[in-house]
Order: sequence, then C-alpha cells, then structure tokens
Amino acid sequence: MKRLLTENDVRKAEKEGTSEILVDDHTVLTPSALDVARRLGLTVKWERKGFTRLLGDRVAKSSEKKAMSISVGSDHAGYQLKEYLKAALAQRGYLVIDRGAFSEASVDYPDIALQVAQDVSQRRAWRGIIVDGAGIGSAIVANKLPGVRAANCASVAAAKNSREHNDANILTLGAGMVDEATALQIVEVWLTTDFAGGRHERRVKKILKIERRYLRG
Repeated sequence: MKRLLTENDVRKAEKEGTSEILVDDHTVLTPSALDVARRLGLTVKWERKGFTRLLGDRVAKSSEKKAMSISVGSDHAGYQLKEYLKAALAQRGYLVIDRGAFSEASVDYPDIALQVAQDVSQRRAWRGIIVDGAGIGSAIVANKLPGVRAANCASVAAAKNSREHNDANILTLGAGMVDEATALQIVEVWLTTDFAGGRHERRVKKILKIERRYLRG
C-alpha cells in the first residue's frame, strides 16, 4: 500500500520542527508537496536499498535536461492512474508535461493521445505515457505519428521487451487492466530499460523504412 504525502503533510512537518523528510518506494510525494518543501527550506530525501538521494537536487537538474522530460496524458477513465503516476514520476526527478485530462469529465482519448504523441514525435519530450481504459486505442493513435513507437503493456515483461526489442518511446496503459502498483512497476522498468541494439536495431530500422514509405510519402 502506497502512502500519499501531500503539501499539507509537509507544512505540518515544518510546524513540528522537522528539517528533513524521508520518503521511500512506499511513498508517493505529490509535485506540490515537493515544491512546498523546497520553499520552506526542508530537505527531502529518498531512501532506497542502502542509499539516499536528495529529491530537490535531482528535480532541479532534470528540469534543465530535455532528456528527462516525459509527456503524460489520459482520458477520463485513466485520469486517476495518470495522476498517481505523474506524482511518482515527479518524485523520481522527471520533468512531467501533463496534456490532460484534468478531471474525470468525459473526453475523447484520441485528442489526448495525439498531444502526447506530438510531444515525442517533435522531440519536445524524451518519452510519453498515455492511460485510457484499455491502453489500446491510445496506442493506435500514437503510432500514426512519425517517429513514434507506442507499446501497450499490461505486464513488466511486456514493458521490458518493448524497450529492449522495439525501442518503444511511448507507453500506453489500461486503467482497467492494471492496478496502481503494477502500473508503477511497469513504468519504472520501461523507463530504465535500454534498447538492446544488435539484431533488434536492424529490425527497428526496417520499421522506420516502412514509416518513411507509407507515412511520409
């Protein structure tokens, strides 16, 4: 079970005289909580497997690096999971570009998926993550754009494969297919798995050749 740490929790800690806040893999720190902590002069540390990282320093550096930016989006069905993942990504030091939805009011997934795919296709973002009910429709939309290789993953194994074999740059998730904990595991593996190259690079180049022929004319 994840613990949500909000800006109210940070303000309460500051009033109690706390100078630093420790979080771990079982804590989700909201972006606003991190901002408030930095404004109040509190140190936020993430402890994991024997080492400690200063979250504020990581965020400051990553915000200057385009390579760390991730465009995220969802329809109404994926809104809650998108918000959960957005907070987790910010906690881990990524610069998050949120393309909506911004509530659970009904929206059409193609509109959101297009915006995220454009960010990746036009290199405004390093990677993209899109959440809808099943993750399938958003993947179909995203793959219409040049340079996009979107993979719909419902397991850690699929996420790892999509990066190692396909060099996928957009991940789509189904809010009705995975729970929060599984989704976060998928995202973490997907973001940290490198493209294997070798024979897989030859095959990805063939994908690009097909794209140039049929999408770009």
